[in-house]
Amino acid sequence: LPMFTASLINHSIPRLQLQDSVGKALRLINDYRVTHLAVIAEEKFLGIISEEDLLDVRNEKYSIEVLEKYFTKAAVLDTVHFLEAVNNCVRHDTNVVPVVNAENDFMGVISTRDLLKALANFAGADEIGGLIILEMEQSQFAISEISRIVESNDCHIMHMNTTVDAASGMFRVTLHLSKREIAAVVATFERYDYDVVHFFGEQRFENEINHNYDNLMRYLNL
Repeated sequence: LPMFTASLINHSIPRLQLQDSVGKALRLINDYRVTHLAVIAEEKFLGIISEEDLLDVRNEKYSIEVLEKYFTKAAVLDTVHFLEAVNNCVRHDTNVVPVVNAENDFMGVISTRDLLKALANFAGADEIGGLIILEMEQSQFAISEISRIVESNDCHIMHMNTTVDAASGMFRVTLHLSKREIAAVVATFERYDYDVVHFFGEQRFENEINHNYDNLMRYLNL
């Protein structure tokens, strides 16, 4: 599982030199379907240039050097966790994230497609299981108790994610569980007064109750 930015570098996406023309830059952006391209000088990273800024230049024969003041200094180190690249991508609204080393040597870029694959692996999206979303005050959040409730139902937490709801300020905890039959887990959380706001999985527990109820009714009708 790739965790560091260096392992996600896409070497097929080109970089620009200062002397390259605006026309060439626009063609490359169109050919590779990217929003930005990295610009380097003697292998040092100078920044990224956007298609929007390139289109503002009247003459495509001009070199991109005329736009140097518009370069965005958006890059991540090759030794950081790939989530740093995700944050960079969102912050700068780009679908390529430049990677540099400690000396600011340009290493390559990471595409959003590769970031999405890494995120899917990181979140366990390829693992079949149920999801439960809890909402609580941040002071109520206790990993040990949440884990105990899940494990008391012969289940395990595969992944856990926490966020703060912008509207309410409440803490939201998303649990990715090891099995899809999660009705018993949901019922246990509710018994312990947790607010279960959403859950996704197979509800065999409810189906078994309905099945047993139907059998009882048939028995009483005999």
